[in-house]
Amino acid sequence: MNNIKELFNRVKESKPLIHHITNTVTINDCANVTLAIGGSPVMATETNEMEEMIQLADALVINFGTIHEQVFESMIRAGGAANRKGIPVIFDPVGVGATSFRTSKSQILLDQVKMDIIRGNVSELHALIGGSSQTKGVDAGEVSVSPIEIANRAAVKYKCSIGISGKEDVISDGKRTFILQNGDEILTKITGTGCMSGSIIASFAAVSEDPLNATMVGMSVMSIAGQRAKQHLKLNEGLGTFKAKLIDEIDLMNAETFNLEVRIHEY
Repeated sequence: MNNIKELFNRVKESKPLIHHITNTVTINDCANVTLAIGGSPVMATETNEMEEMIQLADALVINFGTIHEQVFESMIRAGGAANRKGIPVIFDPVGVGATSFRTSKSQILLDQVKMDIIRGNVSELHALIGGSSQTKGVDAGEVSVSPIEIANRAAVKYKCSIGISGKEDVISDGKRTFILQNGDEILTKITGTGCMSGSIIASFAAVSEDPLNATMVGMSVMSIAGQRAKQHLKLNEGLGTFKAKLIDEIDLMNAETFNLEVRIHEY
């Protein structure tokens, strides 16, 4: 990862506007972590204002968490406008592979919108490259292919950077692949840490010319913040306190803490 201090400074100084078309379960969390890392969130979904809103934005996040037909049309319009403007598009294929509706819609979206970054769990990414898995709703299911192979194949197929979250995160652009070993299992105990990761990634992608670097830094920030928040829990403090401390750690994250804590290596 290159120029970490400069990347953090760029986000804090420029406050990139991150347009989210995200899910109703985690929309507030995504807005808050965007603010915490230094960006500025907007959460517009009305189809008729997509082109205008994108003209104000520095990056676009498309999240399938609570997808329906009307919001899907907004995704298509916003994605096309973002491509024409030349700002990064980050796709979180939540639940793809769980139902034929989600899977078919993801393929239509990917046919019409060029993604810069796709971040999801292993079963979602496996579904995007045509594989099948035993899904658990929107949670990762079992797959027969390694996350490294899935990340590489997805990166080549969609010509973008891929981030696969798991016990060890895998990040690839089809040429280079990295394994991230930060994080804590407690991150899986609260809703929306993957969605929040997408917001952080988008904030870095908005100020970077390297989607792979933005993906690595964004996913690392969430993982490092999670393990630090867990370490700071006191006796009789549980998930509610952890979530508050998680946002605190994202807000307090800087290049010095990042470089001290990050554990990532090239595969």
